[in-house]
This record gives sequence, C-alpha cells and structure tokens, in this order.
Amino acid sequence: MSQTFERLRVLLGEIYDLERVGFLLAWDQETTMPPDGAATRAEQRATIGRAAHERLVSDELGKLLEELRGEEESLPYESDEASLIRVARRDHEKASRVPTELRAEILRAGALGLGAWLEARERRDFEVLRPHFEQLLELRRRYIDCFDPTDEPYDVLLDDYERGFTTPETENVLEHLKRELVPLVEAARDADGPVLEGPFAVEGQRAFSLDLLERLGSDRRSWRLDHSEHPFTASIGITDIRLTSHFKEEHLGGIFAAIHELGHGLYERQISPSLARTPLAGGASAALHESQSRMWENLVGRSRAFWRFAFDDLRAALPEALADVELDRFFGAVNRIRPSLTRVDADEITYNLHIVLRFELERELLSGRLEVRDLPEAFDERMLGYLGLEVPDHRAGVLQDIHWADAGFGYFPTYSLGNVMSVQIWEKACGDLGDLDGRIERGDFGDLREWLREHLHRHGRKFTPRETLERAAGAAIDPEPYVRYLKGKLGEVAGVAVS
Repeated sequence: MSQTFERLRVLLGEIYDLERVGFLLAWDQETTMPPDGAATRAEQRATIGRAAHERLVSDELGKLLEELRGEEESLPYESDEASLIRVARRDHEKASRVPTELRAEILRAGALGLGAWLEARERRDFEVLRPHFEQLLELRRRYIDCFDPTDEPYDVLLDDYERGFTTPETENVLEHLKRELVPLVEAARDADGPVLEGPFAVEGQRAFSLDLLERLGSDRRSWRLDHSEHPFTASIGITDIRLTSHFKEEHLGGIFAAIHELGHGLYERQISPSLARTPLAGGASAALHESQSRMWENLVGRSRAFWRFAFDDLRAALPEALADVELDRFFGAVNRIRPSLTRVDADEITYNLHIVLRFELERELLSGRLEVRDLPEAFDERMLGYLGLEVPDHRAGVLQDIHWADAGFGYFPTYSLGNVMSVQIWEKACGDLGDLDGRIERGDFGDLREWLREHLHRHGRKFTPRETLERAAGAAIDPEPYVRYLKGKLGEVAGVAVS
C-alpha cells in the first residue's frame, strides 16, 4: 500500500490507543479505584477523550482519507484496506459534527455520574443521581443538535450503537416482542417451578466460574475476571480482555453473568489480528455483541446439555448448597419463568419487557414528555403494568442499571435486538455444524467457537451491522425465530404449550 495509507494506519493506531486507555480508566473506576478518586478520574477520562477526538476530526486525517479515495475504489470491498478507509471515513465525518469540548464534557459528566450512581444505589435514593442525570440528558440533547434537525432524535443516539438502524425499525421489533411475550408471561404466571436455596459460597462460585471460562475459551494470559457492581466487559486490546461479574450468596446469577461476559470477550478476542490497533478492531454493533453474550449465557449456558456437562463440577464447588440437588431440579430452577425486579437476573421470556419499558422511558425523557424528577415513579408504574411487580425502593427500580448514569442513552434496545439476532445466528450454526447439543454435553466448545470466529468475530467492524448479520445468519433481522425459541423454552421448562 501507499505511504498515504501507512500514515493513515499510524494515525488511526494513535486514536485506537487513546480510546483503549479511556476504556482502561473506565474499567479501573468500576473495579479497583477508591471512591474519592472519582473527580480526578472524570478529568482524566475527559482529557483522554478530548485527545482522541481531536485526532479523529483533524484536518490531517480528513486529507488522508480524501487522498485515498482512488485506492479504496480499486480494492475489493471486503479487503482489510478498503474496509479500514471506509469505516475511518464514516467515523471521521460523524465525529466532525461534534465539538471536541462537548465530547470531553460528556465523558467527564459520565464519569461523575458513575460515582453518583454508586452512592445513590448505596443510599437507595435517586435524588443523589438526579442532578447528574439531568446534566447528562441535556448533554445528550446538545449532542443530538449537532446532527440533521430533520432526523428522529433517538436515531442519532441509536446510531452510535447500532449503525444504520432506525427508531421505527427498532420499535417494530420491540412491539412484536411485546405483543408475543405478554401472553407468554401471563401463561407462565401460575406455573410452579423449583427454587434453589442458598447460601451459595461466593468463593466457590468464583472458582467454578474461572475454571468454566477457561473450558469455554478464555485463558489466563489474555483474560481476567474481576468484581464490579454491574457486570461488564472491557477490551483493552485483542489480547487483553477484562471481564467482571458480581457473585452473591443469595443466587447463582454471577455465574451466568460470567458466561454472558465471556460471549462479549470471545467476540473481541477472536477479531483478526490483522485488524489490531485500528477502528476495525471491535464488534460490528452493540446488538451483535449482545447476540454473542446472550447466546453463550442462554442458548449454551441454560441448556440441559450444558448442565449435563457442568453440573457435577458446580455441585463439587458448592457442596453445602447443591449436594442433594438433582440435575432436573437444578435445570428447572435456573430456567424458572417468573417476573423479577432486576433486568440482569430476568428469565429469558420476561427479559425483553424490561427493555421495552426502558426504551419507552428514554424516548419520553429525550422529547421532554417526561421530566427526570418523575422518572422513578414512571419506572415503577411500568414495572407494575408490564411485569406485575411492586418496586420496593429506587435501588431495585430506576437505579438498577448503570447505563443512564454513564450517558448510555440509546443503548438499551440493543439488548433485545441482540436476543433476536442470537437465535438467528444459533440456528445457522446448528444447521452448519449439526449436533451442537452432543458437543456441548461432552464439553466440546471448539467447533462452535471456530464457526463464530469464521462467520462473525474475525471481521470486527469491517461491515455494517446489517451486512455482518447477513454474513453470520444468512438473513436480515427477524424476531420470529426468537419467539419460536421462547415458546419452546416455555413448554420445556414450565410445561405450558402455546401456539
């Protein structure tokens, strides 16, 4: 390639490094930083974000991309080089709409919001977070104003996570799920299911999870697992994958959270090394990323085949709680369908109703139809209306998720979009590989990992989310396979037949 292209790679590598240092600062804030470091950390994250943004919108980068138009047109569309120029140009043009100081201010406010969220949860008081929330919402409105005023405002935020998806498309998928799932929730409401009784030793859960993650595909030279209030994954680089979980004595949700985060980590770890230190070295979209975490958590990790493989090891790790528990009872308990207050602990069928209510609230907040001070009450009303649950306090309600406190408006719908995509990709993998249940029961996950690497992971951000899904699943997004899967799960777990 030309010297111009090589200079482009150098500049993009610097931007990548700065952005990943920002990720590292955020990871540290949620895992090991003492609480009083929040104000300083906010300035550090703002400084790093400003430096990255200045390079991304620089005249030099714009000139390089313009000079490379001819080379791009002469290259195959799917080549690394053409993809790098194409994606960098889009990133540059979009970022150029946003003032550097606004970008830094959003990062600073998000870091401060995270600290306030942690304090608000501890005190179970939304008022601690409210001034930060109001500032973050106003900053997001200013961000939206940087773009075409004829655009649907929510489209601007959604595009940051799910490039090319529109609000009406997303609303159609969520409305389809809501229409199909509300009757399923009602049908399962009176179904009995086994319950596991703890306490479940935290150290036993952690030790089991570390061993399990290695058997699923992690290794201790390029992965680590830490504690955070809200589980997440941070990719500092293709060979530096940081997972977190939150193990509690009351339930086994931390184990499933660890499996969930492994799905995110595998996506980042299996990106082609040729894309390292470029804007292509990341997932194609938030929903495609979520398709991988939900696939490993639910389609693999909550399957009967998986626990035929893993249950004896879990029982050995937690003998006091599980020594007398049989596999069938355990399988029924971890798949129990029952509305729950917390999104991350929700069963597969009720989970998406948690997303629907957040999507609706976000749009009302952005439009001004809902004031921030009224958000807790509105949240509680929808929890009662959609899930039939009374919310006891703010910690269990509006404060349960980190995303709004860290400026993540527009992110929530990608969870449900990812659920839908997960089944589409899973069905294609099953069709290509054959007996996946048999492999899983034997503890053989290599074929599935390799299939995902070849058809999805290795491409990183080379293609748009739509193109990436077509390559992996062979079809555009379609909620029907997911609905069929959930109906089958309802029948298997609760014995409830639905047409």
